[in-house]
Amino acid sequence: MPAALAVAAMFSIMPALIRADALDDVRRRGVLVWGADQEGGGPFVYPDPADPDRVIGFEVELAELLAQALGVHARFFQADWTTLPEFLENDTIHVVLNGYESTPGRNARMLSTRPYYIYQLQLLAREDDQRIERFEDLCNPPRGGRYSVGVLGGSAAATFLGDSCGSAVAAYEYDGNTNAMAQVRSGVHDATLQDLPIAVFYHRKPQGRGLKFVGPPVGRGYYVMYVRKGETRLAEAINAALRSAISDGRLRAIYERYELWNNAQEALASASAESAGAQEATGLAAVRRYGPVLVRSAGMTVLLSLASMPLAMAIGLAVELARRYGPKILGRMLTLYVEVIRGTPVMLQLYVIYFLMPKVVGVGLNPIIAAIAGLAINYSAYEAEVYRAGLSAIPTGQMEAALALGMSKAIALRRIIIPQAVRLVIPPVTNDFISVFKDTSICSVIAVVELTKQYNMLANNTSAVLEVAAMTGLLYLAMSYPLSVVARRAEARLAGLPSRVTA
Repeated sequence: MPAALAVAAMFSIMPALIRADALDDVRRRGVLVWGADQEGGGPFVYPDPADPDRVIGFEVELAELLAQALGVHARFFQADWTTLPEFLENDTIHVVLNGYESTPGRNARMLSTRPYYIYQLQLLAREDDQRIERFEDLCNPPRGGRYSVGVLGGSAAATFLGDSCGSAVAAYEYDGNTNAMAQVRSGVHDATLQDLPIAVFYHRKPQGRGLKFVGPPVGRGYYVMYVRKGETRLAEAINAALRSAISDGRLRAIYERYELWNNAQEALASASAESAGAQEATGLAAVRRYGPVLVRSAGMTVLLSLASMPLAMAIGLAVELARRYGPKILGRMLTLYVEVIRGTPVMLQLYVIYFLMPKVVGVGLNPIIAAIAGLAINYSAYEAEVYRAGLSAIPTGQMEAALALGMSKAIALRRIIIPQAVRLVIPPVTNDFISVFKDTSICSVIAVVELTKQYNMLANNTSAVLEVAAMTGLLYLAMSYPLSVVARRAEARLAGLPSRVTA
C-alpha cells in the first residue's frame, strides 16, 4: 500500500515537474538548450569546415553569450526549422534561436524576446540577366509571363513576396537557402529573395558565385528568440543579457565578425517587436481559414500520386519482363538498376534529378516534373519486385501450353501470363499506391508544396496546430481509403468472386 501511494504521488507531481519554471530549470541543469537547424546554413548556424562535428555561426556565439550571462553553458539542439516550436512546447529545448522573424502567428503561439537583429531582404539574380533591375520589376513581368523566384519555405521572404507581387510571380519554397540559389544559377528560376545576412554571407562563396545583388534591400523586420508561453522570467533574463550586450558593444563585435553590422542595427537599442499575437483562429474558424489552403495542397499530393504511380507500375512491369524474358546482359543491368534504386533514399534521388542533372545536361526541370519523375523511378524498382513475385507464381506450364497452341511469346504474355500476374499483385501494388500519397511529402525538398509541407508551414506560424493537424490527417485518409476500397473490389472481381465488398 505505501508503495502504491508513493507511485500515485509521483504521478501526481510529474506534470508540475514537467512544467517547472524554465529559468529555474536552466540554472538547475547548468545548461541553456537552444534549438536551430544547420540546414539553413550560414551565417546563422553551420558546420565548421575544419571540424564538421562542431557548429559555428553568429547565433552560436550569441547563444554562448546568453548562456554566460545566465551563468550556464549553451547546448545546441538540431531540429528541422519548421518544427522548432514543437520541440519548444514539449520541453526539449528552452529557446528557439534561428533567424525566426517576429510574426503575429508565432507571437500568438510562443513568447518572444526583444529583437536581436534587424533584417532586410535582398533580391539576387544571375549576373548575366539584365531583365530585373530592382525588386519592383518582379511584380511587372513581361506580358504573358511571370518571373520564377525561389525562397525559403515559411520565411518572411516568402510572405513578403506574396504580399508584394501576388500571382505576378511564381514562388517556389525550399527547405534550404542555398538550394534556391543553386536553381537560380542553373536557370530553373529567375531570382531568389533572401534575408540580407544570408545574401551577404554567401555572396563571395561558391553557393553565391554567378549571382548579383539586384537593387537595394527591401522590407524590414526583426529576428527574435522564442520561449514557451508563460516563461516570462526566462524571456526577461534573455532581454537583460541582450540589452547589456548591445550597450557595451559585444553584440556589434559578433556581427562585425560576420560582416552583418549595418546602419539598420543602430536602432537595435530601441527596437521592440510586438510580443502580442493577432487574434488567432481556432476551432471552426481555423477550419474555415486554413481548410481551403490545405485542400489545394492536397490537390498537389493527388496530382503527384496519380501521375507517378501509373508510370512506376508500367516501368516496373517492363523492367521485370525484360529481366525474365530478355537477353541475359540486359537482365543483369536491370537487376543492378533495381538494387541501386531500392538501396538509395528517394530524397537523394530527387536531389540528383533536380539539382545535379541541370549541372550535367545544362537544362533544369520544373519542380513538379522532377517530383513525378523521382517518385516514378523510385517506385518502379519496388513494382518490378512485386511483378517478379506475381510472374513467378504462374506455373511454367501456362507459357508452354500457350506456345504449343501456336501463340507467340508476346501474345502469350499479353493474354495468358500478365493478366494472371496482375490479379495476384493487386494487394501489394495497392499498398504501394497508398504509400505514394504519403511519400509525396519528401518532394518538399525540391520546392513542391504538397499537403505535409503546407501543414508544416501553417503549424510553424499559427497556434491552431491541433486543428491543422486534424484536417491534414483527414485529407490523407480521404485520399487513401477510397483507393483501398476500389482495389478490394477489383481484386474480388478478377478472382471471380461476387463484387459485393463491404467498406
